[in-house]
Amino acid sequence: MIFKAYRARTTTAAFALAAGGSLLTLGMMGGPAAGQGLSAMPESGWSTDVSPAISWGDAAVTRAEPQYLGAPADEKSASAKEDAWAAQADKIDTEKSIDNANLQAKPDPQDVQDKAEPKKKADSEKKDVKVAEAKDDPFRSDPAYGVDYSAEGQVDIYGAKSEVDPPRPPIEIGRQQYTSGAYDESGTFLGEKNPLLPGLAVYGDWRTAVAYNNFNNKDIAQIATRLNLDVDFKITGTERIHAFFTPITNNNSFTRYEFGGSDGNNRFNDEFDLNPQTLFFEGDLGSLYTGFSGNEASFDLPFTVGLFPLFLQNGIWANDAILGGAVSLPAKNSAALGLANFDVTFFAAFDNVDNVGIIGSDSHVANLYGVTAFIDAYDGYIEAGYAAIDGYDEREGLLTHFLTASYSRRYAHTLSNSTRVFANFGDDPDGNDEGFAIISENSLISGLPSTLLPYANVFVGFGNPTPLVDGNGAGILKNVGINFETDALTGYPKMDDSASSAFGGALGLQYLFNLDQQLVFEVAMVQPFENDGIGAKDSQYGFGVRYQVPIDRAWLFRADATYQIQEGSDEDNFGIRTEVRRKF
Repeated sequence: MIFKAYRARTTTAAFALAAGGSLLTLGMMGGPAAGQGLSAMPESGWSTDVSPAISWGDAAVTRAEPQYLGAPADEKSASAKEDAWAAQADKIDTEKSIDNANLQAKPDPQDVQDKAEPKKKADSEKKDVKVAEAKDDPFRSDPAYGVDYSAEGQVDIYGAKSEVDPPRPPIEIGRQQYTSGAYDESGTFLGEKNPLLPGLAVYGDWRTAVAYNNFNNKDIAQIATRLNLDVDFKITGTERIHAFFTPITNNNSFTRYEFGGSDGNNRFNDEFDLNPQTLFFEGDLGSLYTGFSGNEASFDLPFTVGLFPLFLQNGIWANDAILGGAVSLPAKNSAALGLANFDVTFFAAFDNVDNVGIIGSDSHVANLYGVTAFIDAYDGYIEAGYAAIDGYDEREGLLTHFLTASYSRRYAHTLSNSTRVFANFGDDPDGNDEGFAIISENSLISGLPSTLLPYANVFVGFGNPTPLVDGNGAGILKNVGINFETDALTGYPKMDDSASSAFGGALGLQYLFNLDQQLVFEVAMVQPFENDGIGAKDSQYGFGVRYQVPIDRAWLFRADATYQIQEGSDEDNFGIRTEVRRKF
């Protein structure tokens, strides 16, 4: 009953989030946090004082000579350098005593001579000390640019890069994201040491595509569109409430007009769903403790609760929003294990668990529990995890365990490799929950390592290997190549991505031009070695191409084409599409 009530109220909660965010933003503009006033500095704060004794412009200052860019340094003898150091030492002593000297009467010549000898000795000893200190100075002077200094030339040193002015969100209330300047004083509702930074932002993108696809014996030409909206209400530097909406999409069906093809319905198909796809709160218990107690926490403990996105193993193992919570132990290390850096995350879900391959189409009949770790070790990067799906109601008796591990690194400055392992096993009354798969992702480091990327990704699977959760019904091979992925908009064809009792892979070449365009050519293959009734029955071969280019900083154009040979089938799969995307 709790989850049914949740679904009935999600639309109301979404509108309340936006309205409440605006009101709460105004209400949070309270008194200043400790130390935030511009006119006052805490007694324990940092301060820098510049001594007036030595001017940076003094000719005899005890520093090395300026090093002019592009010009050889002048050679100076050791005696010349010592003379400069001695001159500076004499100047300092003279400046300190000049006022008293002016007030004194003219001394007797004999007294002056008697006092001169010990003074000369003291001055000589003082000069030797100052010369030794100056010689021990490990720093060189700053470069002197001269009269020909060019600001543009200094920018060119860093590749002539310039500031990027991205599109701003159409709705921004309160503290804006990625801005600078003098901000208003923050409120202290959550404590003086966890000041409020309230800000509401609505942003996202709008995608529209025209496509002609023949996929699984369905021939449709259409124009389809989808709108992705993110609503983010920032509370502090570590706490926020976030929601994601797809208002013109319903259960992976998109608003579209089917205008052609033998299976097109020649009409407009409107799809609406105002329920949030994600709606969660996230924060850090360490920051909350610091704010409430007034004492600095010795730990970080980020967490989230609600309908939140779970994205693991680059989206292969988990790519869905689940209703539950998660907590992380970040930036840990272990000298005993030789681990310089690792994170551990625990997560659980009690509804909205999507796994079509094992649970079926109903996402409300299972709980999910799991843990995952991210580790820097053995000259590479390790990601590992365990999870269990526990069924109830119609799936009572289902208990499936999931294991995953991956290792990524570069070899001999020639090959970048990520090898991923996935396994699932357990007690499924239907007997379809056991499977194992290995995916090896490889790219050669070419003479143009940033723009020319040859790649070869291969896989082998046994039984029924499945992702832990995936809201799009995608299989475990979704990232092997462009021939294995659909477009989440027009039903663009894809090869069998289940890895069920099969092997194969993708061989491709990606070129990024001047990092402002993308062109990909790829060939792919799926070879089943057993017809288990889950994956491909016969061999499949795919040929794909993709091109995309930014029109400006807000608009993107993309085009795709694929042809997939389906042995043992009456028709092959093919598709061609173009898309424009507007970011805001």
